[in-house]
Amino acid sequence: MTGRTAAPPRLAAPFRQFIVKLHGRCNLACTYCYLYAGPDATWRERPARASDAVLDRTASRIAEHARSHRLPELSLVLHGGEPLLAGVDTLARFTGLVRARVPDGCAVRAVVQTNATLLTAPRLTVLADAGIRVGVSLDGGTAAHNARRVDHAGRPSWPAAVRGTRLLAGRFPQTYGGILTVVDPTLDPVRTYESLVALGPPALDLLLPHGNWTSPPDHLGRYGGWLAAVFDRWWDAGRRETRVRLFEACLALLLGHGARTESLGLAPFDAVVVETDGSIEQVDALKSAYDGAARTGLDVFRHPFDDALRHPAVADRQAGAAALSATCRACPLLRVCGGGHYAHRYRAGHGFRNPSVYCADLQHLIRHAAHRLTTTAGRTP
Repeated sequence: MTGRTAAPPRLAAPFRQFIVKLHGRCNLACTYCYLYAGPDATWRERPARASDAVLDRTASRIAEHARSHRLPELSLVLHGGEPLLAGVDTLARFTGLVRARVPDGCAVRAVVQTNATLLTAPRLTVLADAGIRVGVSLDGGTAAHNARRVDHAGRPSWPAAVRGTRLLAGRFPQTYGGILTVVDPTLDPVRTYESLVALGPPALDLLLPHGNWTSPPDHLGRYGGWLAAVFDRWWDAGRRETRVRLFEACLALLLGHGARTESLGLAPFDAVVVETDGSIEQVDALKSAYDGAARTGLDVFRHPFDDALRHPAVADRQAGAAALSATCRACPLLRVCGGGHYAHRYRAGHGFRNPSVYCADLQHLIRHAAHRLTTTAGRTP
């Protein structure tokens, strides 16, 4: 014996974002949907909506985690499918349960992510009164941008979606959380951005389509230039028309600050999902890789969220650069890129320890943003 005491195990960063599936089905059938038309079919095994028992137990588990880790705040994401199918009263009641059970001093920031087709003034009133912000998913701000977002009969969702979004922006601006858009590089980048800004979002999330080395996205290699064109339009506006979280995170990381985002950086991953049957899972994006990729084997009835923190896949996502490929660790953009989105690194037979399938596109955007930042900083007033 050496007399040396073994080092204590590294403490995992707690979950701070709880994504709860209130309803596991959707009223749309978007032609590119990775969740319902992708390789993962686990949604078929689960009930359409979360029961009262699941929601009650989930609220207690969230409160338990907040108390154990002394969280000053947490994010509660009411998700689906289309969560409004569960009814706004259910969303409000569940949010109230969580707020009532977390420790004093823990702020619960609740948001529902919706396709906006079911938004009405009475429903928005319930959500606003419950302190639930509303995030909208759209592919752009015109009918042509949203041609792939159709219902199960093939009819366009745009008329209902734009009606709901304009109602939200016009009459409930304090409840408007922003717009989430999946990038389509076949659309004009500046026109797409300007069409979204015209809908008045306080924030805009630009997401790369979920693809990987085994199932690469269409038009690979065009996303970096598309994002750079939007960056220039956003940067040169002379005022902040809206927050673009991807760009703000990129700039913060370039300046040596932190950024909590799945897409960039090396911050520990802090989101967890509760499915309609109470299963504790990793985020849905992993379902674009293979069937069952998000499973943990845990559920809220038998397991605290701390058990999910000990799951090998979750621990891997909290390991920072140590979990990345040798190519990523040797890259000068490592601290900013962080290897890109975890789901985009997958290659069948090799797991997730690969560069992002979007590696070249991410490098394009990061180098472009760095150039704009340094040239602007170097100007003489």
